[in-house]
Amino acid sequence: MHAMQRAGSIYSKHSVHSVTAGYAGDVRRRWAALVMTALTGTLSACDATVDGGPERYDRALQRAIPRVEEATGLSFKSPPRYEVRSREQVQEFVRAQLASERARTTFAALDRVYKVLGLLPDSVMLGTVLERALSEQVVGYYDPKTKLLYVVDSTSTQMLDIVMTHELTHALQDQYLNIDSIQNAVDDGDRQSAAGAIIEGQGVYAQLRATIGETALRMGGWERTKLAMRDAQEGSPQFGSVPMIVRESLLFPYVTGADFVFRFTARRPGENVLADLPLSTRQVLNDGAYFGSGDTTLSPADRKQPVRVQLPAPSRGRVAYENNFGELGTRLMLYEYEKREVLAARAATGLAGDRYQLVEVPGGDALVWASVWDNTVEAAEFVDQFALWLKRRYPEASTRDPQDAALRRWRIAPSKIGWVEAPREMRVEVVTRGARPMVLIVDAPVGQSEGLVDAGRVVTADSSSAGVNE
Repeated sequence: MHAMQRAGSIYSKHSVHSVTAGYAGDVRRRWAALVMTALTGTLSACDATVDGGPERYDRALQRAIPRVEEATGLSFKSPPRYEVRSREQVQEFVRAQLASERARTTFAALDRVYKVLGLLPDSVMLGTVLERALSEQVVGYYDPKTKLLYVVDSTSTQMLDIVMTHELTHALQDQYLNIDSIQNAVDDGDRQSAAGAIIEGQGVYAQLRATIGETALRMGGWERTKLAMRDAQEGSPQFGSVPMIVRESLLFPYVTGADFVFRFTARRPGENVLADLPLSTRQVLNDGAYFGSGDTTLSPADRKQPVRVQLPAPSRGRVAYENNFGELGTRLMLYEYEKREVLAARAATGLAGDRYQLVEVPGGDALVWASVWDNTVEAAEFVDQFALWLKRRYPEASTRDPQDAALRRWRIAPSKIGWVEAPREMRVEVVTRGARPMVLIVDAPVGQSEGLVDAGRVVTADSSSAGVNE
């Protein structure tokens, strides 16, 4: 099965942080180049001509404005502005974004998180992977800091219309939302992924509606586009070599975000999706979590809101990084070693909220992850699937604890995490407090998992006392 086919199925509303959301606010925006390339190939034969002189940018802008306003149902409060840059200038901008202090710090931490989970090979550096992938094809972007749309001067005539439509959508969104603020909210990666899915999904939706029309869009146009995106991926060496967790997380806002916007416009015609953003990837991935079931429409107050989980300071070591995975990140993590989409999606369903910490302890890095579930059945299904994941991640792992024990411990043969090779151990503990079960997972160097975190001190945001309560 092709990787893009996996993406379409994994992210569909019927099956399987974004893990990358903590850093992908600016980075993910540059990924649109490949999506636009795919759209060009889908909609007609590629027109590589560059003609019309400098005024062609003004004409493309004027063509795009009414299309974007019609597709979104919003009007520009102030005229959008653009500037033309060389490809080298745009690539330098991308490199500068990736080289910023915040980006480098986050990349380094996520690189370690991914390697503890076996999602990134030891020889691969996350920052290097992203730079290679994102600098391959850059045709334009909107920068919420400068409020300018930047277009590459060598962009073909047909691609120019697509770029203008997509990026003008972001310029319009920025007049109704503070996009820069959303991108900077890096402490809640799952919520950032959900917002990013709407921001990018609406851009894809506007592109397609402007080019092929709403009727054609509903009659297979979007499905053809997803197939073209798969083909574009196969033809891109950098894209095809990107590790699954990064590739699928970057694709999520375009593939699933557009699906969500399609569903929103069908179920709530005439309403503004930007005024009611989903608060989690769970709400993006599952119709019932956001829209409700059948003809019943859920109000924001009636939806299952994300449960905010707060982890205590570890008993030893230092917290190097902290964030959440959400339903999307949990699906992708499980899918990495258990290549069955339906099982990965089912095991992540019912995740109410989570939080993880990367902790520096003697002997290497430890990962502490607390997840809260809707009910004991959902929690048990996750634990069972996680146990299968663990056996594939660590084939030599062994345990003497019964399969249905509330606390299960595994001893793991020496494993290489980053540049450190040492024996490790895993603890999976299920604790029930209040109305919800909690699963606490600790993956650490041997001798460091026990007592690293006290399950009784894990709280939710609305808790007034120790434990998980609502």
